[in-house]
Amino acid sequence: MAVKTDQFQSPDYFMIDELFTEEQKFIRETVRSYVKKEISPIIEDYAQRAEFPKQIVRQMGDLGCFGPTIPEQYGGGGLDYISYGLMMQELERGDSGVRSTASVQGSLVMFPIYAYGNEAQRNKYLPKLASGEWLGCFGLTEPDHGSNPSGMLTRITDAGDHMILNGAKMWISNAPFADIAVVWAKNDQDEIQGVIVERGMQGFSTPTTHGKWSLRASATGELVFDHVKLPKENILPGVKGLKGPLSCLSKARYGIAWGAIGAAMDCYDTALRYSKERIQFDRAIGGFQLQQKKLAEMVTEITKAQLLVWRLGVLMNEDKATPQQISMAKRNSCEIATNIARDARQILGAMGITGEYSIMRHMMNLESVITYEGTHDIHLLITGMDITGLNAFK
Repeated sequence: MAVKTDQFQSPDYFMIDELFTEEQKFIRETVRSYVKKEISPIIEDYAQRAEFPKQIVRQMGDLGCFGPTIPEQYGGGGLDYISYGLMMQELERGDSGVRSTASVQGSLVMFPIYAYGNEAQRNKYLPKLASGEWLGCFGLTEPDHGSNPSGMLTRITDAGDHMILNGAKMWISNAPFADIAVVWAKNDQDEIQGVIVERGMQGFSTPTTHGKWSLRASATGELVFDHVKLPKENILPGVKGLKGPLSCLSKARYGIAWGAIGAAMDCYDTALRYSKERIQFDRAIGGFQLQQKKLAEMVTEITKAQLLVWRLGVLMNEDKATPQQISMAKRNSCEIATNIARDARQILGAMGITGEYSIMRHMMNLESVITYEGTHDIHLLITGMDITGLNAFK
């Protein structure tokens, strides 16, 4: 397949760029240039082959996409949350799987080690994760416990001078190539605790998940623990209970809220350009009312989502954002991106299903993004409980 030039132009209908600092815009342009140069030319081929482009791990580490809000002393970028969001937007504009790799590394692996680890753990793991020398993954979801993580069966048992870990996790991004895994398990007191499992520990394996129609350029697998002997210094000492993993998910959901907008922007931009070039009935199809309706609705929803995540970013920077606000933004961005991908595909007609354009790949990827880290329905119930005070989960 001939390599097509990435002509992406970002929609900014309400001049939202005026809300960003020069540094934030510079960071966005840096990541956008990287995506145009290194991701767009290769990602379609990797997705068709269902292969993870492993070289991007060191590239994203060099670019500062791993743990950008982690302090610089641990290898992070020490950046604000709007900068982080813009990075995720640009990465997912390239591919949701690329953004997933960065989200997992920064929000689900580096964040819990930084927030709940001790100084020795921070110094041992964070710099190598930040640089991309090591790849990490996050073990929460189990074969029988997805939306209800409190029911997890994975256990750590005290064996004197060490711990024994048994159980399994499923649908784990980065698992097949991960050097370490932050895993959540129940201890002897039935409390949920985080532990760091390292590649090479006896009894620890990471089988690859095959046959996916979505996130095909992202590595997904299982984590299997068969009497893994775990040093006690690998326990994260700073948190017990569901608060630990849920706080990580809030950070990752925040990144998704920005990221999914990137996928929506790419679909919109592709459809807009195509609508001006595709001639039917002796005129460009962009001149027909029904196509203009689709495009107008797309840019409206993108604009509303941009404003929502910008405000959320301000609240994150002020340490005022609630998990429920993050939940709303994640659900909204995923919903509008999924709808925009579908409408954009229709504007392109049959061309929309080919690998010559990014839309069908985004469309399939977003079917995962709308489900993982809280399904659409679960996020609706989180908002519902927040505004009514009534728990619909039980």
